[in-house]
Amino acid sequence: MSDTVETAARTAPAAVIVAIDGPSGTGKSSTSKAVASQLGLSFLDTGAQYRAMTWWMISNGIDVHDAAAVATAASKPVIVSGTDPAAPTITVDGVDASGPIRTPEVTSKVSAVSAVPEVRTVITELQRSVATSAPNGIVVEGRDIGTTVLPDADVKIFLTASAEARAARRSGELGSQGAAAVTATKEALIKRDEADSTRKTSPLAKADDAVEVDTTDLTLQQVIECLVTLVGEKRNAR
Repeated sequence: MSDTVETAARTAPAAVIVAIDGPSGTGKSSTSKAVASQLGLSFLDTGAQYRAMTWWMISNGIDVHDAAAVATAASKPVIVSGTDPAAPTITVDGVDASGPIRTPEVTSKVSAVSAVPEVRTVITELQRSVATSAPNGIVVEGRDIGTTVLPDADVKIFLTASAEARAARRSGELGSQGAAAVTATKEALIKRDEADSTRKTSPLAKADDAVEVDTTDLTLQQVIECLVTLVGEKRNAR
C-alpha cells in the first residue's frame, strides 16, 4: 500500500486515535480492548511494552536500580506488539513474553525501569510508530499517552477510581483472597501511583483536554458504553 493510501485511510472519519490514561486498577486494559473491538480499531497496551523492557533487563542480568546500566541497554531489546484487541500479543527478540511480563518480579521493578529517560524515549518512539501506522485508527492505553506520547490524539480519556475499588479489582484479577490481600494490594497501588506521578520524565498525569471518567461506582459495561459514546461523538463531529 502506498504512503498516500495509508495516509488517506488514517484520516478517514472512522480512523480516530484514542488515548486512554490512568493509574492501575481503573479498568484501562479491559475497557480499551472492548472499545477497540466494538469500534473496529486496533489496540495497544503500552504498559506491556514497559513490562517487556523490564523483563528483558531482568533476564539479561541488568540491575534495574542502576539507571545508567538500564539506559545503556535500553535500545537493545526488539519489542513487537500485536494490536488485535481480541488477542493482543507481545514478543521480545522474537520470544512470546505475554506470560513472563506479568510476574510479581516484573511488576515490582517496572516503575524503576520506566522512570529511566532513555527507556521512555525508546518506548515512546515505538508507541508513536504503532499508533500512526494503524490504518483504521487505534485505542492506546497507558499513563502518559494524552500528555506525551500522542498529545494530538483525537480523543483523550483519563480513568480514575478510588484506591479501595482499584485494590479490590486488582486483588480479584490476581486471585487474592481476604482483607489482608486487598490491603496489601492497595498499598502497592498507592506506591506505584506515587512513583509514576512523581517521576521526572513523562509522569502519570491527566491531559488538560482529557475527559475524566471516575469508574469507582460503574460496572465495566457502563464504562465501555461511556467511552464508545465519547468516541462516536468525535467521529460524528469530523
